Amino acid sequence: MNSNKNSSRGRQEGKKSTPLSRKSKPVARKAPKKTFTKIKETPKASNDASGIRLNKYIANSGVCSRREADTYIEHGSVEVNGKLVTEMGYKVQPDDIVRFDGTSITPEQKRYILLNKPKNYITTMDDDRGRKTVMELIANASKERIYPVGRLDRNTTGLLLFTNDGDLAKKLTHPKHNVRKLYHASLDRKLELKDLEKLRGEVIIEGRKVFIDAVSYVDGQPKSEIGIEIHSGRNRIVRKIFEHVGYKVSKLDRVVFAELTKKNLPRGRWRELTNLEVTNLQIMK
Repeated sequence: MNSNKNSSRGRQEGKKSTPLSRKSKPVARKAPKKTFTKIKETPKASNDASGIRLNKYIANSGVCSRREADTYIEHGSVEVNGKLVTEMGYKVQPDDIVRFDGTSITPEQKRYILLNKPKNYITTMDDDRGRKTVMELIANASKERIYPVGRLDRNTTGLLLFTNDGDLAKKLTHPKHNVRKLYHASLDRKLELKDLEKLRGEVIIEGRKVFIDAVSYVDGQPKSEIGIEIHSGRNRIVRKIFEHVGYKVSKLDRVVFAELTKKNLPRGRWRELTNLEVTNLQIMK
């Protein structure tokens, strides 16, 4: 009897000691948690804050404007350190070698030349009709290729600025900056007071508004000599303003441009801007 009980108990204990005989489900082991380490990419030179954007670098080299440079970059005309670059935001570092259509280029030194333009010169880089251009007058002013900022027509004299600083040129010609331009106009006859009053403020020229900042007779001169201040850059706009009230301009001289004056600058001569003048133009709002 005892041996049977011991035998039966032993069999039961044996069953309990066998893990596979348990009715409970086996506990699933959790897989070890994987960790992923993001590999840091080596920053490209184009993201370096110390560099200069490629399109600006090209524009500063005198090749073309920034907008045109973007097109050339996109179409594969530019190499940096022997590698083709089509990335618009690429930044060039000081020791990089940049080639445009296979030719090495470097940014030019900024030049700012002020000319007192005489009559019978046209404001253009060249002329296929053989007329005299303002570029002849400043031929020896700079080894860099400089451009006129805005225009003066053939018969208009006075201040004309030249530069290779594309950003400044754009600023000085954009209407939103309200760049001051003061002219001395000589009319074909005395300007009646009633007509002078018509020119105060806003006038409509060729269907578009033109604001006249100031207009008055020139002190100590006949009533046909008029000072007029505007900020519009439209072609022949001063002549058209006086034609609007029935007068013709026989002579027109720009005596102030963006706070630059003709002081000590004879007709047909040029001078470089001072550092202070350049700074004042750059901070102009």
